[in-house]
Amino acid sequence: MLVTGASGLIGGHLLGALDPEADVIALSRSARAGGDGVRWRVCDIERPGALAEIVAAERPDVVIHLAGVVSGARSLEVVGPTLRANLVATVELLEAAMGAGCRRIVLSGSLLEEPSTGGPQAVPPSPYGASRWAASAYGRMFHALFDAPVTILRPSYAYGPGQERTKLIPYVITALLAGESPRLSSGEREIDWIYAEDVAHAFIAAATQPGVDGLTLDVGSAIRAPVGDVVKTIVELVGPTGGTPEIGAVAVRRMEQDVVPDVEAAAAALGWRAITPLDEGLRRTVAWYRDRLS
Repeated sequence: MLVTGASGLIGGHLLGALDPEADVIALSRSARAGGDGVRWRVCDIERPGALAEIVAAERPDVVIHLAGVVSGARSLEVVGPTLRANLVATVELLEAAMGAGCRRIVLSGSLLEEPSTGGPQAVPPSPYGASRWAASAYGRMFHALFDAPVTILRPSYAYGPGQERTKLIPYVITALLAGESPRLSSGEREIDWIYAEDVAHAFIAAATQPGVDGLTLDVGSAIRAPVGDVVKTIVELVGPTGGTPEIGAVAVRRMEQDVVPDVEAAAAALGWRAITPLDEGLRRTVAWYRDRLS
């Protein structure tokens, strides 16, 4: 099994959940020590051909493609990086995986960043959304035209231990633990929150379950809550500090979407459901960052 983005949030949880006897090649931007059946290789997916070279050399049976540039910024600066990492690299991977005879290719889309309404006039809300949307379209095209064994999972808002600290939940947690006041937008947006370990198990199911080639499946928890309520829970879990969340201090991003995942389709196809309650997931996440900042 080849896992791209193996040092990221979902990748880290996925490696921890795999059978220890599995033969795993894990890709990361920086060198890492091997162990527990994992062979790490360095790969900058923004470099043309880099990912395809590794797929062609390793000839994996299964590819789980999690790597990408993840940024919801509505700015020109992220157009190039998201195009190269999320679209071009994915198409190169699909070509190489077909040449290597892979029996399953699992791609990661994004529920929150793709257009919530279909049709020819659908507009992705960000450069990241456009790149993921286009990459998913290529994945479906490869399946339809070339019988590529592609399955696409579209996670909703994943969170948990090990997430990059610029993301919402770790940003709030680490700011409060440092006695600082996180600056937030209105807090009114409702999101389907899903614990990263649950997402990892969905990807493992997609890599192993028969009969899912060609499917695009939402990966959500059906646990919806406004951002403000989640921040309030984090404040209670962290306890008294010198910081207080500043709701309304940041403008709401343009073209934010409210997308409700179809959790029943994934349950039927994968035999998988999210199992971690939001309060429990937040408790574990706060504890993880507290341990590392103490």
